[in-house]
Amino acid sequence: MKMKRVVSGMRPSGNLHLGHLVGALENWKKLQASHHCYFFVADWHALTSEYADTEEIKDYIREIVIDWLSVGIDPDQATLFVQSRIPEHAELHLLLSMITPLSWLERNPTYKEQLQEVTSRDLSTYGFLGYPVLQAADILIYKANYVPVGIDQMPHIELTREIARRFNSLYGETLVIPEGMLTEFPKIPGLDGRKMSKSYQNYILLSDTPPEIRAKVRPMVTDPARVRRSDPGNPDLCPVFDLHKVFTPSEEHQGLIQGCRTASIGCLACKEVLLGYLIGSMEEAHARRQELAREPQRIEEILREGSLRARSEAARTLSQVKEAMRV
Repeated sequence: MKMKRVVSGMRPSGNLHLGHLVGALENWKKLQASHHCYFFVADWHALTSEYADTEEIKDYIREIVIDWLSVGIDPDQATLFVQSRIPEHAELHLLLSMITPLSWLERNPTYKEQLQEVTSRDLSTYGFLGYPVLQAADILIYKANYVPVGIDQMPHIELTREIARRFNSLYGETLVIPEGMLTEFPKIPGLDGRKMSKSYQNYILLSDTPPEIRAKVRPMVTDPARVRRSDPGNPDLCPVFDLHKVFTPSEEHQGLIQGCRTASIGCLACKEVLLGYLIGSMEEAHARRQELAREPQRIEEILREGSLRARSEAARTLSQVKEAMRV
């Protein structure tokens, strides 16, 4: 049976954190063994919101790729590349923009939400309005069968499907209609109890050293009702216990729950248990990361080879698109 294709990318807008590991990279590791995977750094997408401050984008590209490799993304199994090195993405974006109704972009829920909520940057640009078309080009140019997403991102995949269907209805069956591969992204709480996010500055980075992780976790918020050591707690309201669910073996959960509810274990002791498993689970990745950081030429070679493979496939699809459009 022919292996199906998967496409996914990440914007280089900062270093990766535990939310990226649990929410996406662990899933990528599984997919790369059973699918033809194209994983890319979406640097053009970063420009849609960070166009006024581009100084760190190149550094973030390198750091993201190092993070991918350190946690087990394998360039021998998956094609890794940087979006801007494949100009066919931009050309397909241009061609698809010619057939995409403006109303489809204006109804994009993320577009409307971001315009209202983001006040630190001016997002009323053509690039920000049209980024779903670029996203569609990223997916369609590799004739992807699946795109792993959370439920909140499904409207983006449906828009890509609408654009592909419209193209095929106008010019003949050329583009593959992708499907969203619905992935349940576990909730990873940040240090303040909110969702772990770059925007909130409440994260534990994949590049953080054990001392840095300890310094972040020890003051982490717990059950707000547990003021004194002798007060019983509620694990259901504790962000630290949410991290236990991810990093601590399940056979230990019941003991921690009981200890919290009866106040037989304090929050500091509970955090020490978490730190042991969290730091232990990252030990191998940290060692690989240190090696990779000393080998910039190896990173560049991986991206060069990945770009060659990706561009070959992208050029083939773009040629078919242009032939169908007679341009």
